[in-house]
Amino acid sequence: MEHAFSLFIRSIFADNMVFAFFLGMCSFLAVSKNVKTSLGLGAAVTFVLLITLPINYLLQKYILSPMELNYLSFILFIAVIAAIVQLVEMIVEKYSPSLYASLGIFLPLIAVNCAIMGGSLFMQQRILLEPENVKAITSFGDSVIYALGSGIGWLIAICCLAAIREKMEYNDVPKPLQGLGITFIEVGLMALAFMCFSGLNI
Repeated sequence: MEHAFSLFIRSIFADNMVFAFFLGMCSFLAVSKNVKTSLGLGAAVTFVLLITLPINYLLQKYILSPMELNYLSFILFIAVIAAIVQLVEMIVEKYSPSLYASLGIFLPLIAVNCAIMGGSLFMQQRILLEPENVKAITSFGDSVIYALGSGIGWLIAICCLAAIREKMEYNDVPKPLQGLGITFIEVGLMALAFMCFSGLNI
């Protein structure tokens, strides 16, 4: 239980996909202009991680490793991610057309969101760690917890940036820094803030 809690908290803060590894930056910067849209995309990314990462764990643990087929992991992981993203796209289009329209091309692009692929590859590495290591993934339950934590971390990151960017629209930003300039500064400051969690020994 203690290990699971540590893995969950670390995956949200210390090992945040955006601020620790800078994964998923394309959609993170492009969609984070509105909190509602960011919340929708963050929820979609979390859902995809929550489904794909445990499936990829099972593939890695019971098919790829025993049969020494680790060289196929990229292909299989991508296939699983693409299939789940297609399912999410159909669900969002049917039940929330407004969110589907606001997300636009970035919803199908979840399939190539490097944060999701990165989660599966980090999971693959963490299977090999010693069980007492706080980053180790030793069971199916650990893979679910790691997926949920990573998704929530990405969701928090994009929603926080969206909230800041909405507020910044009402501020007098110097002309040379308007647009992506001030956004990069905001992301840099947020990354520095999240670095405070890197030294935590949970």
